[in-house]
Amino acid sequence: MAVNCLITIICVLVLFFVIVMIIDCNRFVKREYCCESGKLKREGTFVLLSDLHNKSFGKQNERLFRAIEQEKPDAILIAGDMYTSSAREDNQEIAAFVQRLAERYPVYYGNGNHEQKTRLFPEIFGDRYTVFADRICQAGVRLLVNDKWYLPDYNMEIYGLEVGREYYHKPTKMLMSEAYMEEMLGKADENRYNLLIAHNPEYFDNYAAWGADLTVSGHIHGGLMRLPVLGGVISPRLCLFPHYDGGRFTKAGREMILSRGLGTHTLPIRIFNPGELVVIHLKPKNR
Repeated sequence: MAVNCLITIICVLVLFFVIVMIIDCNRFVKREYCCESGKLKREGTFVLLSDLHNKSFGKQNERLFRAIEQEKPDAILIAGDMYTSSAREDNQEIAAFVQRLAERYPVYYGNGNHEQKTRLFPEIFGDRYTVFADRICQAGVRLLVNDKWYLPDYNMEIYGLEVGREYYHKPTKMLMSEAYMEEMLGKADENRYNLLIAHNPEYFDNYAAWGADLTVSGHIHGGLMRLPVLGGVISPRLCLFPHYDGGRFTKAGREMILSRGLGTHTLPIRIFNPGELVVIHLKPKNR
């Protein structure tokens, strides 16, 4: 009797988690943040997208597009991994989605490790990256691969950082030298508001020390499953209960907003962790 009862409880729990996972893998929520700085000249609303991984929320991602439209953003920030580095999966549907966004809004795109992988290994992925990059750039997307773009109306510099692949190795975290950020991006201008698109959030200390006023990141997928108090359960580097799992973090007056992403890859798991559409309101301080 006790054994049958235990089996029943286990089956019910498994069914419950499977249902939650199916629901959470196919929905997204909106989270909003407000960031203020005396360096900013004007207000702006920016939508942050990350880790879509070829996911479609409706035909041609119509649900996601409509949700973005409702926010009336001034620009879109993309923090990488919009598609998955697979020799089998096509990325042109995602290119079409990004192209559609660029027809309505300025789009600033920073690569994630999946875009980087397809760029570095054409012998495996062919021209997948170049075709994707050419298509979105022709649509007007600013693809920032260790590059920057200045918005004079805001007094804001937007940087896109692509770290070396060694900084994604698992399970041991690679240390980043103090000079690395400057080698990749040059010196940050402290008189400007420096917004950094950096896919990997684990190096937030380095980003802040370099001079990023606001870093926007992804990569962690919210820890796949989220538990009360403990937060995200596991990171892509196989680290249990990662410190940087999602939300807002601060370091010496610098901020990072870490998206929990929108899609999945390899392990199609999201439990108590739906996809996330992030809306960032930038405001001049004391104005």
